[in-house]
Amino acid sequence: MPNPDQILTVAQMRAAEQALIDAGETVDSLMRTAGCGGAEYLWRIAGHRAVTVLCGPGNNGGDGYVIAEHLRSRGGDVTVVSLSDPATSAARDARAAFAGPVLPADAGPKGDVLVDCLFGSGLSRPLEPAAIALLGDLAASHDRLIAIDMPSGVDGDAGLPLNSDLPRCDVTLALGAWKYAHWLMPSAAMMGERRLVPIGVDAVDGAGQLMGRPALAVPALDAHKYTRGLVLVVAGEMPGATLLASKAAMAGGAGYVKLATAAVLPQCPADLVTVAYPLDQVLDDARIGAVLIGPGMGRSEAMVERLRAVLRWRGPLVLDADALMLLEPQMLAGQRGIVIATPHEGELARLAKLYGVAGECKLQTAKALAAASDMVIVAKGPDTVIAVPDGRIVVAPPATSWLSVAGTGDVLAGLIVSRLSAGTDPLTAVCEAVWLHGESARRAAPAFSAEGLIAHISASYASCL
Repeated sequence: MPNPDQILTVAQMRAAEQALIDAGETVDSLMRTAGCGGAEYLWRIAGHRAVTVLCGPGNNGGDGYVIAEHLRSRGGDVTVVSLSDPATSAARDARAAFAGPVLPADAGPKGDVLVDCLFGSGLSRPLEPAAIALLGDLAASHDRLIAIDMPSGVDGDAGLPLNSDLPRCDVTLALGAWKYAHWLMPSAAMMGERRLVPIGVDAVDGAGQLMGRPALAVPALDAHKYTRGLVLVVAGEMPGATLLASKAAMAGGAGYVKLATAAVLPQCPADLVTVAYPLDQVLDDARIGAVLIGPGMGRSEAMVERLRAVLRWRGPLVLDADALMLLEPQMLAGQRGIVIATPHEGELARLAKLYGVAGECKLQTAKALAAASDMVIVAKGPDTVIAVPDGRIVVAPPATSWLSVAGTGDVLAGLIVSRLSAGTDPLTAVCEAVWLHGESARRAAPAFSAEGLIAHISASYASCL
């Protein structure tokens, strides 16, 4: 069955297309399906405005000829600009079927909408100077830019621009399935609105997944605070961050949140239970569902010992912030419980170096680190990537950039430990938390604080019931 939320590598996409061909499709028929589907979107976007379709020599250019003919046959004002003659049989057939004008690369037409069909997701080398110049000139002479499958000049797997100064698109129409570059930074910032054009691709084993709205539930009629999850947040040297994480855990569905601290905390909510150290005694409670350490922790020797004490506990752990800067691989030796790490870019780089892994992009690094460390990796950022040790990958759609403020990472950590505490499997718990985090930011007014973000978690939760 088709899975509209799967994300494929370029190799997986080629294999999926080959499977369709083995089942009776042809390259030409798949091109017609993709081109006509893309043209339907373009017709709604462009209407009767002048459209220029920029076609390359390969099958992405062939898609462009199909799109152009579909628009022309419906009465659209469409012109094709060809970088060079078609180089594949299917592209030549598509060009032969187009009954409108085909202009040379130096024609320089102006119009309302430019459709980029130069090169698709399979491109692995930079655009030649003539191609990049043509794309830039035409983009500048049109009001809107729409990419078919992938903006030309982008690595479809790594999400990296292969050329500098590529134009940004207003819309990108992914053909058949999402590719990682549609959702990974920095290429994700070039895509504009994203739409998927189905061509009948079935679900692919080993595909990544685009994170969607979770299905949360009302507590059972016989629920109580422990069945809903007892969270322990371990305080550090800076109380503000641990308070934020604790408040987020309380809003995220946990039945009971405890804060382990030796200090008297200002503005501590009345319903947040504080417990004093020693930490080993605090952790000796079989009812604890999950533990969070790292927010506001600091990096003193005392905090190293506090981290070691937490890692001796065998239950589900969330490691965030300074815990990831203090962590050493040997500290996890013998750890049989679930461990979720939530690194930002700098912390991810440190952990990757510690475990001797490397990747060309964030996705590859997170996947390799999860396998090497046996931790679930939540690589935070505008393109949050979740990697599980067994190889599963989930990518979150981009949330609002207003999240780029101090404390929002602590809120996310609190949500993750909250969802984990009731026994939810780690990948589901993380996806629920990341979605609630992003949705709460969407609901908050611009220029919100981390406290302001927490205020919207309850409404975000309610929207999933």
